[in-house]
Amino acid sequence: MSFPPPPFDDSAVVRRSVNRLARRMRAERLPDSLPSARLAVLAQLYRGGSSTPGAVAAALHVQPQSLTRTLAALREDGLVTRSRDEVDGRQYVLELTRSGFEAMARDVGYRDAWLRRRMAAELNETEVAVLRLAATLLDRLAADDTADTADTDTQVHGGSDPNTDADADAD
Repeated sequence: MSFPPPPFDDSAVVRRSVNRLARRMRAERLPDSLPSARLAVLAQLYRGGSSTPGAVAAALHVQPQSLTRTLAALREDGLVTRSRDEVDGRQYVLELTRSGFEAMARDVGYRDAWLRRRMAAELNETEVAVLRLAATLLDRLAADDTADTADTDTQVHGGSDPNTDADADAD
């Protein structure tokens, strides 16, 4: 059976490269590192501050129900706290603990060190500068744009479920 070659348009090339690096970064981890879902929640709370579970789920582009076990494990391990929202007592607010920050920083630091070594071994100064510019552009592309996302999800997936992307990664 013969299949067509993979597409080589700009978006396909970028997608493949980003996914390949993301897979490699997930593989470069300490033996006792946090599971990816837990690390994603801790990183979101670190970047965005205290938040409701629903807001964390929205920021991570997952359904709130899919975080239930992850949040319970993080609370049980003392990596996050959960308390009633002072403004809306029906809501809970999650907060990163010192232990949660330290666990996240250890995991991220290990992966950053791996990437730093690879960049030093493989790239010259100009290529590092180009990669840094590319990182800024990728962040811009990854930023939420609800109008564009809704149209694209409908065209590609026939709906607007962000969980249909098999290559989705938290950070």
